[in-house]
Amino acid sequence: MNVTVLGAGSWGTTLAVLLAEKGYPVTLWAHRPEFARELDSARKNERYLPGVPFPENLSLSDDIAAAVSPAGMIVTAVPSQALRETLLSFRDVPLPGVIIVNVAKGVELDTGKRLSEVILDVRPDIARERVAALYGPSHAEEVSRKHPTTVVAASSSLLTAEKVQEVFHTGRFRVYVNTDIVGVEVAGSVKNIIAIAAGISDGLGFGDNAKAAIITRGLAEISRLVEKLGGDPLTVSGLSGIGDLVVTCLSRHSRNRYVGEQIGKGTPLDDVVGRMKMVAEGVATTKAVAALSARLGVEMPITQAVYGMLFEDKPAEEAILELMTREPKKELGSQ
Repeated sequence: MNVTVLGAGSWGTTLAVLLAEKGYPVTLWAHRPEFARELDSARKNERYLPGVPFPENLSLSDDIAAAVSPAGMIVTAVPSQALRETLLSFRDVPLPGVIIVNVAKGVELDTGKRLSEVILDVRPDIARERVAALYGPSHAEEVSRKHPTTVVAASSSLLTAEKVQEVFHTGRFRVYVNTDIVGVEVAGSVKNIIAIAAGISDGLGFGDNAKAAIITRGLAEISRLVEKLGGDPLTVSGLSGIGDLVVTCLSRHSRNRYVGEQIGKGTPLDDVVGRMKMVAEGVATTKAVAALSARLGVEMPITQAVYGMLFEDKPAEEAILELMTREPKKELGSQ
């Protein structure tokens, strides 16, 4: 089976290499023609994934229609806010029987849609059962160096999830399956907001107690939104929830935690984002989820606090004080 990976950032490149090393013919599509030529000439991605050579059966392309036409599986690894535009660029290419696996994490800004919903919105010809998400605690820097990693393949169809599992599973990259794609997508996306909050705590010089509180209460927020959107709150206790949340809140590799840390230190958001080579998905997701939770009536105080610090110039100390002085609550039950 031919596999096409759309997006030549660190994660797209990592997965393209992983699949090529398993023996699949892989095409890696890069948005900019000059970048595709650079990657093809160097046979590695020094900008986003230095030191990882490309297998011979990994080819490069900047022609998206030509890249997706022969594919039995398409992996979308572009930033979440670029997914719709990318899909529209090959809207008229027939894709009979194709499975689309989204690996980007986020919520679309203008619509509040999960990314599988964006795929189905642009490509109504593709059955819902042939769309999947591959999420979990999986930094590209570690997967590319074959550090042990576990993720979850989610689809409304168990057969599709199991096919994705079969394609991606290796001795160092363990793939579980789940049919709750709503819960997996929401948990894997909102955790980036909580990671920004954890980074803000680091930037303010707070300790482990604060970090543990942010992670734990963040899980409660995620669970409420998952349930409201029709997912299973138990999914939040899995790899795309607590697994991804822990790694993103604690890791030195986490772009979202880094953004928060810089905000906590007083650096303006535009300056932080402007210095980064890669996208911190949590920034746009904060705006999208804050609007979504307000529309749905879901209480998400950490998300709202992060929104205030990122987009309303609210001082971090003031936002933390507001969180700590909220009316006392029960831990479980009605929250």
